[in-house]
Amino acid sequence: MNSLDTVLKERLDEISNAGLHRELRRIDSAQGTRILMNGVNSINFSSNDYLGLANHPALKEAAIKAVETFGTGSGASRLICGSLKPHHDLESALAEMKGSGAALSFSSGYNAALGTICALMSDKDIIIIDKRIHACIVDAAKLSGAKLRVFSHNNMDSLSEILEWATKQSLQKENKETPRVLVITESVFSMDGDIAPLKTIVELKNRHGAWLMVDEAHATGLFGEKRSGLIEQLGLSGQVEIQMGTLGKALGSSGGYICGSKKLIEYLVNRARSFIFSTAPAPGSSAAALAAVKLLGSGEGARLCNHLSRNIAQTFHLLTNSERSDGPLQSAIFPIIIGDESEAVQIFHSMREKGFFIPAVRFPTVSRGKARLRLTLTASHTPEEIDGFFKVLNQIMPNTVSANKPTPQEIK
Repeated sequence: MNSLDTVLKERLDEISNAGLHRELRRIDSAQGTRILMNGVNSINFSSNDYLGLANHPALKEAAIKAVETFGTGSGASRLICGSLKPHHDLESALAEMKGSGAALSFSSGYNAALGTICALMSDKDIIIIDKRIHACIVDAAKLSGAKLRVFSHNNMDSLSEILEWATKQSLQKENKETPRVLVITESVFSMDGDIAPLKTIVELKNRHGAWLMVDEAHATGLFGEKRSGLIEQLGLSGQVEIQMGTLGKALGSSGGYICGSKKLIEYLVNRARSFIFSTAPAPGSSAAALAAVKLLGSGEGARLCNHLSRNIAQTFHLLTNSERSDGPLQSAIFPIIIGDESEAVQIFHSMREKGFFIPAVRFPTVSRGKARLRLTLTASHTPEEIDGFFKVLNQIMPNTVSANKPTPQEIK
């Protein structure tokens, strides 16, 4: 048998030959619009720190105070002795912000998805997911053992057809345990920046007696009066059984969460394996996330959202030579489709040489032949930085505007 390193070299060569090799890039500065790498400053257009809170004084102060009071680590899992005051305070604030009965925080969004889906669903059940759902949802759905069905991206006819099939499956098992049906979507999709038609999805799942789980990772902090997400903005808080999100994007900290009924959270405490068997999140990160939730509801939170909205409008104009006409705040994600994986990497390097950091996103994160630069905006970007980015990009890719014209979306 070949040695492990020999086999791994062959596999890595295959990855490299396909233009899919990845490497870690060390950053020697705090997160922000300007980052330091290898002694060189770059303007960062790849971060999910949408409101610029990862280096905000209020979050840092909250984390420092928590470390001084509770230490650097939680010491154990939540069910042993690691369930600290910062965890409970954060969960109370998340439940209030989301308009749900309760909340539960996890060490990551990935663990939140894994623990929740596997706790709720089994090989007797059916899970229906959007084709472009995040990988953590796909992995959790497969691990649960449930029958997995995929509907075409944001295609309600496709979802309706699969729900009708699932209903027939239930009717055929009159004398057996009726399968539970769970529909899962993102509210704002991470790689395309487009928005799910949540009202229609809610109508369909209600019609067929299914449950609905919505990942608000890229919407939390940006939409709604409380900035809790698209579910709140659409007035659907009481109609989505499971709300998922992350603390490491607009909230500037780390971790994930699930919001829902008190019974849901009680059940997850008892059955979500990624929660039960993980050391509790560091108290500093939970305290920082709590500070972010409080900040969202303040005048500063509104101001930051307004700055982000301004930057989104400017970017839309530069990509389309037209003004936005679809309301205040939309997704802060703009995919610039390249197609070929190797070409996308070359454009990334060219942009980096010009002082702009925007890594190429390739398979398996997106489909083969759909490689892209994923432009993400934050409230901290200046108009000059955005103008400069597009000036350089249009020198490298003269057809950027015509190839990547985004479509104004109606939030529905």
